[in-house]
Amino acid sequence: MSGFDKVVGSYAEALEGLADNMTIIAGGFGLCGIPEGCIAQIKAMGTKGLTVVSNNCGVDGFGLGILLEDKQIKKMISSYVGENALFEQQLLAGELEVELTPQGTLAEKMRAGGAGIPAFYTATGYGTPVGEGKEVREFDGRPYILEQAIKGDFAIVKGWKADRYGNVIYRHTAQNFNPMAATAGKITVVEVEEIVAPGELQPSQVHTPGIYVDRLIQGSFEKRIEQRTVRPA
Repeated sequence: MSGFDKVVGSYAEALEGLADNMTIIAGGFGLCGIPEGCIAQIKAMGTKGLTVVSNNCGVDGFGLGILLEDKQIKKMISSYVGENALFEQQLLAGELEVELTPQGTLAEKMRAGGAGIPAFYTATGYGTPVGEGKEVREFDGRPYILEQAIKGDFAIVKGWKADRYGNVIYRHTAQNFNPMAATAGKITVVEVEEIVAPGELQPSQVHTPGIYVDRLIQGSFEKRIEQRTVRPA
């Protein structure tokens, strides 16, 4: 692999260097746009004591939820956690630390971490438990709380297409948290459905430039539907 060619041949190579007690930032929203192969590799590695930053923790038996089965996650920083019974059990038993974060604030924490901004002020959460113990300043007569940015040892991201240089595009709502997560990891691993030839992606199409991507792998995806709803017959 040259300095410009980001493609790796296996998930073991993609996650090389991941160790206990690291922080992982994961893209995805529900089960949409989640890095399924990277999550499966972390499960296989048995890495423990992890802090995972993601909108949610998957569901029982799929997505990030599989990392709860062997108690690999020590702390979860997320926005929505209502679809996982095992998550609830571990939280209530004191086996899992959870830091609930408003969804927009979580996105901005990732974006700020990737942009080199250590902290930012937001009105969201002021006057609620989210704002307890945080610095407050007033701007234009409105109080704001100081939120710290988030950076990870690894970022795991799901894209649609990429070239070998790591320029990535996402498909529709599967974009979600992935672009922010991709910027915020010391090592960013992107798995995609298709790797195309250099020059095939138009610059205006690219959502994540290759400068942010360290390792790229082509995977296969189940793309499970979280809540299947159909109209009455």
